[in-house]
Amino acid sequence: MNLRTHISKQGTLFLAGRSDANNEELIAQVKPKEEVFHTKAPGSPFLNIKGIPKHGDIKEAAIMCARYSRDWKQGQEDIMIHRFLGKDIHKSKSMKTGTFGVRAAKIIKVSKIDIINFEATPAKKGQLMEFEKQDII
Repeated sequence: MNLRTHISKQGTLFLAGRSDANNEELIAQVKPKEEVFHTKAPGSPFLNIKGIPKHGDIKEAAIMCARYSRDWKQGQEDIMIHRFLGKDIHKSKSMKTGTFGVRAAKIIKVSKIDIINFEATPAKKGQLMEFEKQDII
């Protein structure tokens, strides 16, 4: 999997897809109680918080999801993000690659200033191996 990775300010691992095929791989490894994010509009990565989110992780994940979205690239000021659990994701055979249905989504509004101030901190190989040992990935 060639996913985007990010270590939050609290030390939590975030994984995000880079393409439709990546999003399929990402969703396949999401656990039922893990948090997942996607823009309300089509055209963003699915983003997964691995494990239990710590204080501040939800907002940081929503900002990261917005930062890599089509809405942001097209200059939209505020971006609406859906937040849901892995157990709320469903897929039918008629849905194209990288597309999923979601039940029970909450909406988070991400402002332009939050996206501008976001600094990605990619996970290093050693950190990913530590998360794998902890059975988070």
